[in-house]
Amino acid sequence: MSEGRQFDTPRILFEDNHLLVALKQPNLLTQGDATGDQDMLTLLKAYIKEKYEKPGDVYLGLVHRMDRPVGGLLCFARTSKAAARLSRQVQEGMLGREYVLVAQGDAPEYGRLEDALLKDPDTNMVKVVPSYLRKGKRAVLSYRTIVRRDDLSLMTVQLQTGRAHQIRVQLAHAGLPLWGDSRYGGGQRGQQIALWGMRLSLQHPITGKNMVFLAPPPDTGIWTGFRRELQGLEAIWPQVAP
Repeated sequence: MSEGRQFDTPRILFEDNHLLVALKQPNLLTQGDATGDQDMLTLLKAYIKEKYEKPGDVYLGLVHRMDRPVGGLLCFARTSKAAARLSRQVQEGMLGREYVLVAQGDAPEYGRLEDALLKDPDTNMVKVVPSYLRKGKRAVLSYRTIVRRDDLSLMTVQLQTGRAHQIRVQLAHAGLPLWGDSRYGGGQRGQQIALWGMRLSLQHPITGKNMVFLAPPPDTGIWTGFRRELQGLEAIWPQVAP
């Protein structure tokens, strides 16, 4: 394992026999990779194994992912049946993922971006390619600008597709690179990317109940300058969960 930061068990917002919703910390891998660094899936499996004294391997299905430097809400399936149903919600656009971010520049009030994204497996970089090349994967998002201040824009983004690095690449291509994004936005060393999965909505995979989870970004770094606006978002984005 590389000498990376050590993480505690992620904060859990909801848990039953079928579904687990937890908060990913920035710079924690969603799933293990070649670095050998800690990852959220392994930490949660260890938590379940210890809490329920389960022998052998623990099942926990990964439903959707989040880039390593990004924090926010993720859901996991406790059973294979729940995993299949939640994956279907992702495919059909029923699992809602809404992010808050700070972009560099003055963003339009509203917008929708549709691009073809192509990933280079050697560099792990993603780029927008012309649609006529018939390469890459279709990527769609919509956004709303909450406030503009000091050549920065606090925005909300809703994903219609879930592609690697999607928000970062599409907004950078649109001339609105994310603050602190060292890969696509020219962020400086020590800056934390200003992208956070704040709202997650889904149907419970077994009961069918509509559930909405809300978790604002930490009140640190660039986010402190938008404290009032983020509190306003909490007021208009209600939670619908036990």
